[in-house]
Amino acid sequence: MITYAGLVRGINVGKARRLPMADLRALVKAEGFTDPRTLLNSGNVVFAGAKQPFPRLAARLESAIETRAGFRPHVVVVDAAWVDAVMQENSLTQADNPSRLLVAFVQDTDRLQSVRELASRDWGSEALAVGSRAAYIWLPDGILESRVLSEVVARVGPWITTRNWTTVQKLQALMR
Repeated sequence: MITYAGLVRGINVGKARRLPMADLRALVKAEGFTDPRTLLNSGNVVFAGAKQPFPRLAARLESAIETRAGFRPHVVVVDAAWVDAVMQENSLTQADNPSRLLVAFVQDTDRLQSVRELASRDWGSEALAVGSRAAYIWLPDGILESRVLSEVVARVGPWITTRNWTTVQKLQALMR
């Protein structure tokens, strides 16, 4: 059995696209996975299952959420080794507030190519770094009005989901 994390994009923000975490755990279990655990209310679910390609797992979760909740979100699925690599590759050492450091996850890491050149730009107080499995976005002034985040999302589109550094650390701990 492998431990996976499913990162559901854009749920439980405002009144739209609501999915209670108890429902998320139930649908993961109904899909045949074991030990589903959620973190926060923002669509993070850790579960165990047989080895499968990440995109196949993501598609299963997307379909199950659509059936149960009536909308189809984008889901990124990673395993513990992926999260460990994401943690190790962070090069934004100036990020002294973990709630303001975002990790941008994509299922298809080829999509990171579209943001690599952005990392060399001067973003003022903001910063961007790109690893082999995720992009790192430092937002010392917060998410609202962030130029770098807007540009990254514009280039990658709906295939990206972000988590702050604190959440990624908690996910890593939950996966152990």
